[in-house]
Amino acid sequence: MTQSAQTPAAPQGNWLSSHAFASGTALICLLIAAVYFQVLVKLVTDWWQIPDFSHGFLVPLFAAYLVWEKRGTLRVTNIAPCWSGIAVIALGLVVLLLGIYGSELFLSRVSLVILLAGLVLCFGGRQFLKELRFALLVLLLAIPFPAIVFNQITFPLQLLASRLASSLLPLFGVPVLREGNIIELPLMKLEVAEACSGIRSLMSLFTLAVFYGYFLEKSVWRRAALVLASIPIAIAANAVRILGTGLCVQYWDPEKALGFFHEFSGWVIFLVSLTCLYIVHLAMNLFPAKRRQT
Repeated sequence: MTQSAQTPAAPQGNWLSSHAFASGTALICLLIAAVYFQVLVKLVTDWWQIPDFSHGFLVPLFAAYLVWEKRGTLRVTNIAPCWSGIAVIALGLVVLLLGIYGSELFLSRVSLVILLAGLVLCFGGRQFLKELRFALLVLLLAIPFPAIVFNQITFPLQLLASRLASSLLPLFGVPVLREGNIIELPLMKLEVAEACSGIRSLMSLFTLAVFYGYFLEKSVWRRAALVLASIPIAIAANAVRILGTGLCVQYWDPEKALGFFHEFSGWVIFLVSLTCLYIVHLAMNLFPAKRRQT
C-alpha cells in the first residue's frame, strides 16, 4: 500500500489569534519602536505643531481599520514566507540610515513603510502583501513632504490663488493690481502668504477624499476620480476665501477682515469644500458604473 505525496498546506483558521503569532508580532513591534522611536516622536510632533499636516493623526487609524476589515480574508490567506522580503527589509534599513545621516526626515519616515512592506512579504508572502498593500500605501499620506518639494508646490499655489482672486474681485467692483502674490487693493495691500496658499486645505481634503471614496465607492476608478476632484475643489475654495477677504477689506473693516474673518473663513471654506466633494459624488452617481457581463 502506497501513500500519495501531498504538499503540506499552510496553517489557516485561527492562526491570527494564536499565541505564537501574537508573541512574534509584539516582539517585532517593540523592535520597530526601538529603532524608529526618535523618527516617530518627531513625526507626531510635526502633526501637532504644523497645521498643514494635522490630518496625519487620522491616517494610522484609517490604516489600522483597513487591516481590521481585512481580518477575514487574512485568516484564509495561505502563508507563504518569501525570501525576497529580506531584501525589502534591508532596503528599508538602508533608506533609514540615509535619512538619519543625511538629515532627511522624509527618507527616514518613508523607510518605515518600506520596512513594514518587507516584513509582510517576508513572513506572509506575496498574496499577504497584496491584501495589505492599500493599507501600507495609505500610511504615506501621513508623511509630510520634504521641504524642497513642499516649497515647489506652495509658491505656485500662492500665485494661482492670487491670480484667481484678483480676477474675481473686479467683478464685485473692487479694483486690484496684482504683483506676484501681492494683491493691491484701494485701501491696503493683501499678501497671499504661504499659509494662505491653500496647501493645508488641499492636503487635508485630498486625504479625506481617500477616506470618503473608500467608504462610499466600490469602484477603484470612481474612488480615484473623487480623489483627483479634491485638488481643483481645494484650489477654487481657497481662491474664494481670498476673494471674501478682499471684499471684507473693501466694504467692511480691514482689521476684522485679516483677523477674525480670515481665520474663521478657513473652517467655513473647508466645510464648503467637503460639500462640493459630496456634490461631485452625487453627480457621479447619475452615471452608474457599467457592470461586466459574464
